[in-house]
Amino acid sequence: MIEQVFREEWGRVLASLVGFLGDFDLAEEAAQEAFAVAAERWRSDGTPANPGAWLMTTARNRAIDRLRRERVYETKSRLLEVPEAVEDALEETTTIPDERLELIFTCCHPALATEAQVALTLRAVGGFSTDDIARAFLVSSETMKRRLSRAKVKIRDAGIPFRVPADHLLPERLAAVLAVVYLIFNEGYGGRVDLASEAIRLGRALAELMSDEPEVHALLALMLIHDSRREARFSGDELVLLAEQDRSLWDAEKIEEGSAVLDRALAPRRRGPYVLQAAIASLQTEDEIDWRKIAALYAELGRMTGSPVVELNRAVAVAEAESAQAGLAIVERLRLDGYRYLHSTRADLLRRLGREEEARAAYRRALELTPSEPERRFLERRLTMLPRE
Repeated sequence: MIEQVFREEWGRVLASLVGFLGDFDLAEEAAQEAFAVAAERWRSDGTPANPGAWLMTTARNRAIDRLRRERVYETKSRLLEVPEAVEDALEETTTIPDERLELIFTCCHPALATEAQVALTLRAVGGFSTDDIARAFLVSSETMKRRLSRAKVKIRDAGIPFRVPADHLLPERLAAVLAVVYLIFNEGYGGRVDLASEAIRLGRALAELMSDEPEVHALLALMLIHDSRREARFSGDELVLLAEQDRSLWDAEKIEEGSAVLDRALAPRRRGPYVLQAAIASLQTEDEIDWRKIAALYAELGRMTGSPVVELNRAVAVAEAESAQAGLAIVERLRLDGYRYLHSTRADLLRRLGREEEARAAYRRALELTPSEPERRFLERRLTMLPRE
């Protein structure tokens, strides 16, 4: 039970604490203590009627106790004055406030490096571990730990306000905010349904807040279309690739909504990275997938972003549109040794070309890098399908 509550309430509790404490480290420590107390007490006392309010009250009291123990009550007394709005939030049971959206904009302040903005928001809003964030950025955990620490200190020392900025300041933070929301969605798409739902909720809030931004609508469309395939992505406890999915399990309403949102994103005829990705996702819902068009869109996206991961996706499309050999030629040029999908893609192309020994080695390398159990089972099955050594 506590694990489910953590997934559902961590972002909201931490966002509220940061909002009235103004200190990330103190807010995070208080939230962690509150969840630890809950894990112990709820076993014997039962789960309270409003877990979020219980956690907020406990975390707030822990933060106040911490400040008093440090003998800075007088100098930080303003931190102990909880606004009425926060008290009201503790009693809220029917609606979810947008503290998390405010926290995202706080984390994505232009005074921070873009990678620090994204990493800090994943930690704060999504409750991601440092190891999880490090894997997303393809860096070591120690490197990511230092980045997070520096970002928190900068927010505290610079007095960066906890609020959605004025309208004219929103665009300068947009790229990082969209990147954060999409990373949260991707983590949920890999298995944590609550995170995917939270990302879509944030996407809707952003679309309302920034209704004239095509990239905002495109990201929402992209998430809706991807999420429409959720039920078909797994068979039991194993991953199912797009080509093998049962399309009757796709959510037609989400596809329809995603297509309508994409039309709105396409109306201004400005093609940003999320517009291109949403267009690709939409093409993949067609009965006959136009892989040449998808490869062309990935090529345009690659020129725009310079991302080797985009180039890897182009290789997959080229393999479908032309040949496995043409796709493999692209893959072999990429320097992504720590990226599991490079090795799983390379393994599949080598298998299709009849190069079993090389395919076996690539599948094993992918397994070394893959923490997800459904993905591991898929890779292990592919390995067993190769001829015996």
